[in-house]
This record gives sequence, C-alpha cells and structure tokens, in this order.
Amino acid sequence: MNTDIEEVIIRPLGSLQILSYQEAYQLCDASESGLNDLLRRCTLAVLNTGSEQDNELSLLEAYPDFSISVTVKGRGVQITLNKAPRHAFVDNELIVGLKEHIFAVIRDLIYSQNEVISNNEISLRSSHGITNAVFHIARNANLMIPNVLPNIVVCWGGHSIPENEYKYSKHLGYELGLRNLDICTGCGPGVMKGPMKGAILGHGKQRYKNGRYIGMTEPGIIAAEAPNAFVNELCIMPDIEKRLEAFIRIGHGIVILPGGPGTMEELLYLLSILLHPDNKELKLPVVLTGDETSQDYFNAIIEFVNITLGDEATARLKVIINHPRDVASYMKDHMEIVRQDRKESSDAYYYNWRISLDLEDHQLPFEPTHKNMAKLNLHKDQPAYLLASQLRKAFSGIVAGNVKADGIRQIREHGPFEIKGDADIMQAMDRLLQSFVAEKRMKIGDEEYTPCYKIHA
Repeated sequence: MNTDIEEVIIRPLGSLQILSYQEAYQLCDASESGLNDLLRRCTLAVLNTGSEQDNELSLLEAYPDFSISVTVKGRGVQITLNKAPRHAFVDNELIVGLKEHIFAVIRDLIYSQNEVISNNEISLRSSHGITNAVFHIARNANLMIPNVLPNIVVCWGGHSIPENEYKYSKHLGYELGLRNLDICTGCGPGVMKGPMKGAILGHGKQRYKNGRYIGMTEPGIIAAEAPNAFVNELCIMPDIEKRLEAFIRIGHGIVILPGGPGTMEELLYLLSILLHPDNKELKLPVVLTGDETSQDYFNAIIEFVNITLGDEATARLKVIINHPRDVASYMKDHMEIVRQDRKESSDAYYYNWRISLDLEDHQLPFEPTHKNMAKLNLHKDQPAYLLASQLRKAFSGIVAGNVKADGIRQIREHGPFEIKGDADIMQAMDRLLQSFVAEKRMKIGDEEYTPCYKIHA
C-alpha cells in the first residue's frame, strides 16, 4: 500500500498570500543559490513531527520522492506537496498545526534570505550586525510583544530521554504555567515538548488565555527536533549560533533539564556569556533540574564544568533536584529582578540588547569539519569564557556528526572527528560523553551508538 499522499495543494493566509514571482522562484530554485533544498528539508521534518527519528539523512532517504513547489496565482500563493507522508494528514487533509509550521518555514526562509543575508545594510560580519539580524528575524516572526512584563522561561534539554524525565518536564511546565510563565524551547520532542504540554494545563487552570509556546530552531537541526504539536510560535533562525543568541536575548530565565551533547552545547554557550567580563552583572536566572534519578547526571555535569572552567562557572549554576514547584517559584521571583533591571537600564523587556557577545566566539557560524574540529583550542591557557566557547564548538560538532545530514556524510566519508586538548579536559569530556552513551542520550532509539568522534589527550 502506498503510504504517501500523491499531491496536495495548500494556500497560506496573512502576508504569505502575497509573494512576489521572484520569491516564489527562489523557493522552487533547486540550485545551490536557491531555497528549494532548504525548504524541502525543513518541510519534510515538519511533516514527520512525532516520528521516532532524529537522523536527517535517514529521513531524506526515507522520502526520496517528496517535493514541494510554490507558485503565484492570480488570487494568491499556491503550495504543492508531492509524495508527502500520509501520517501528516487526517482524512486526506493536512493537520492544521503542521500547515501553520510549513507557513512559518516559508516566512522565515524568505525573510532571512532577502532581508538579512542578502541585505547589504545588515552586516553579518559584525557583532552588532548579527544581533540586529536576530532581532529582525524574531520581530518578523512576531516574537516581539511590547508592554508585556518579563515572563519567558527558556527550557533546554534532550530529545532522547526516558519516560520519567519527560514526565518531570511536564510537571515543571505545569508549575511554570500556574505562575503564568510562558515557555520557549528548541521546539522538538522530549524535554522540548514536555514543558509546553504541562504549561498548557497550568495556563488553562489559571484561565491564562495568551499562553506562548515558542519554538526556536534552525535548518540544520530541524529534522532531529521537528516542531512538536504544542508550538504556537515557530521561528527558524539561519544557523545554530543565531538560534542560541535568540534564546538568550528573548528569554528572561533559563531552565536546563537532562540531555545529551546538544544540551551541553547550550550550557557551554550560556557559560561563555555568563563568564564574559562584560556580563558580570547580567540578570539571567539559571536552574539545572530533573527528577530524583537525575542527581548523578547533574553531578557529572558539575564535575565536568568544574574541571574545565573552574569554581566561578559552577557558582553560576543553581541545581534543584525533584522540586519542580521550587524551580517555578524561583523563576517567578526572578522575573521581578529581571523587570527591575530592564526598567533601570531602559532596556526592552522583549529583547536584551545589553548582553555582550564576541563575534568569533559566539556569533560567526562554526562549521564542524574534520579540520575545524581538530584545531579547536581546548587548553586552559586562556580565559574561562573563551575555553567555554571552544568546548561549545566541540559539542556542536558531535551534534552534527550524530544527527545533521552534512555531519553524518562527513563521518561516513572521513571517519570520526578528532578532538584534542589538555589531558584533564579530554579525560573529563570522555567520561561525560561515555555517560551520555550509557544513558542513551546520544540518539533516539535503542540501537548501539557508534561514536562520531575520537578523544585524544
């Protein structure tokens, strides 16, 4: 039996009803300079929301005949899907939430390409220019809501987690929702889904009708973390660095739950900012939390951070185990501190402009090639915030080798990435990664994990 839908036509609403012929051509252009390959990959990931799949290359191979085209008709825009996965439809009608996410994909790809990447007035080679670009993309996605007090809690954590950790993330989201706090995650499954699901119940009990469930992603990771069904505000940044910056600038507090190398990438990015000399006074509450089984996990995280970055780094991290109510109360209390800080500094509630980021370390895209991974500076003869940035890039490469199509191809062709550095740093990294492997945090599924890296002291 054919499991694909031969052809379906959908028509967007709002501003997407009006696209130029040039924009439609870009979305159908399959050349290297066109957007069709990105559009196809992102759309296919959206259509596979909920699937037990986190390998982008395998997803593309599973649906080799899937295609998407965009045409401008006399009365608006027409989007045609061919050979789309049948599970994205109910009685041959595309699920409404998936349709909205596809429209968000088109909106962000077109805007990023034409108004940011190709706009000579926005420099992507300067720190302020990139921060400005992130702002414009987020504003175009309607993430900027003025005159709303700080209440966005960013929740980071793994997509490959056991059931007990997922239940805890839901309970945490419920407690956050009871306090009328909104949720922002990487938009995928696991810990990115649980807090949103819980917050919906908490918001409902409080009759809080404007609940926001913000999903932040980028084209390279969307197949591993396809937007879950609860995301009602989806934004696709051009790359992982802009996605990470968006989390920090839009969020008012950070909660980190158990995860794998992607969660470590996020944590190290955050620490590289918190340890930066210009960010000493930054008001951004951070809590690491999980259920009663997560104590060993966080002990391993704190040990790794302490060995690599020192006491100053671990002092910036508050750990609360198995008390979701305490986490939510802590975040609620600190929203007032954030509000006062933004008010006194005349900074916007909806976008923190004052965070200092370094162009090379935080904002320019890191390409995880074998050459770039091998030459990372993983030595202690540098400030802790710079070492944190280099470690972040190492974990970013591991994420790419695990789940991103380009990274998987590189590993297939050239073998695992070589990671080198000081002996104590490498030994600490190896211990941490081995614990991720043992706890099945590297990839979804029960198959034996083959490392995409080699650690060398």
